[in-house]
Amino acid sequence: MRERTDIFANVDWITIILYFALVLFGWFNIYAAVYDASANQSIFDLNLNSGKQLIWIGASVITIIIIFFADFRLIDSLAYIAFGVVLLLLIAVLFFGREVAGSTSWFEIGSFRFQPSEFAKFVTALALAKYLGDPQAKLDRIPDLLGVCAILFLPVALILLQGDAGTAMVFSIFILVLFREGLSPIPLILGVLGAIVFLLAIYLTQIVELSPTWIYTTIIIIGIIATIINRKKRSKLITSILITLAICGVVRSVDFVFEDVLKPHQQTRILVLFNPDLDPQGAGYNVNQSKIAIGSGGFDGKGFLEGTQTKYDYVPEQSTDFIFCTIGEEHGYIGSFIVIVLFSALILRVIQLAERQKMRFSRVYGYCVAMILFFHFSINLSMTIGLFPVIGIPLPFFSYGGSSLIAFTVLLFTMVKLDSHRMQVLSH
Repeated sequence: MRERTDIFANVDWITIILYFALVLFGWFNIYAAVYDASANQSIFDLNLNSGKQLIWIGASVITIIIIFFADFRLIDSLAYIAFGVVLLLLIAVLFFGREVAGSTSWFEIGSFRFQPSEFAKFVTALALAKYLGDPQAKLDRIPDLLGVCAILFLPVALILLQGDAGTAMVFSIFILVLFREGLSPIPLILGVLGAIVFLLAIYLTQIVELSPTWIYTTIIIIGIIATIINRKKRSKLITSILITLAICGVVRSVDFVFEDVLKPHQQTRILVLFNPDLDPQGAGYNVNQSKIAIGSGGFDGKGFLEGTQTKYDYVPEQSTDFIFCTIGEEHGYIGSFIVIVLFSALILRVIQLAERQKMRFSRVYGYCVAMILFFHFSINLSMTIGLFPVIGIPLPFFSYGGSSLIAFTVLLFTMVKLDSHRMQVLSH
């Protein structure tokens, strides 16, 4: 009974304060994004997104209380079960889901909508922590590495089948967690270099419209020169040949990905990243208006509820994917800086919590939480200022939506719960 009585004794209040600061700031900005001065609307109006978000905030608070009063050992013991349940939901949504913005990711019952892919990140983090929490698991062993790949591949494949490439991309950030747990940095380095070559190939073939023949010729010539230089060193010779072949393979994959994998609107979004003027009234419209809104805020912003870009609906999806535009326009550089500081502080705090854990399960899960938050935060901001293609990634705790808010709340407060019991044995 004493553990129940002192349930809040070891809770990390810094994380909780940062969470509520972000949620409340986000709520006010959702209201600003939909506010109509002529209608004299209240922030509590349930017909507005702000009123509906308040309901989800209340549901999130109830969820937090449930997490705090639940036995922390259930987190470990139910990890695989939760993972399996969400995988079943991801399969079911393919058959019974509703298509929204080209993605079949939502269950809809009356006015209630639920997106299981938002919770897939949470249960994948749990399953990965459970798997790596086994003292016998070693990332330098092929069987264990294949097990990790299976945990990550299953939800990604199902989410891609839904047509939601943006959410599927979030799972790529787990490689940083694996790197922390002993994975060789070579896959990470090769992945980054491969992405750079891929983007450069897109730019040269799609924007500059350079013939692939010239690109292959240049790569092969450089490869031949490197081979000649390293001809007396067998290992470097083989490396030079393999790198040349790999780069040629990446360049060749651009045409396949563009023509056979990406949908037309996804192709356009990538091209707009390199050339914002390519489709200013189409795919480039959102980003251009977003940059105008943020830039017009200046140093201290136009004032709460005074954003003209916001007020006249120049930026679509402004209460969801482009919520940061409202912050930039109405609160300026100062408001944007405060939001960035709050998010950075939360992410760094979660990393601190992860590092002080006694159990590997909790540490791995903590890093998963930090990396997921970091990915959403960095990519969402990059989208709004034109540094990344628009892929429909919400800003945690800010963007309007019940599934997103509750999923991020569960993700974060599960870590807070584990941290409050870090001195206790996790499983029986």
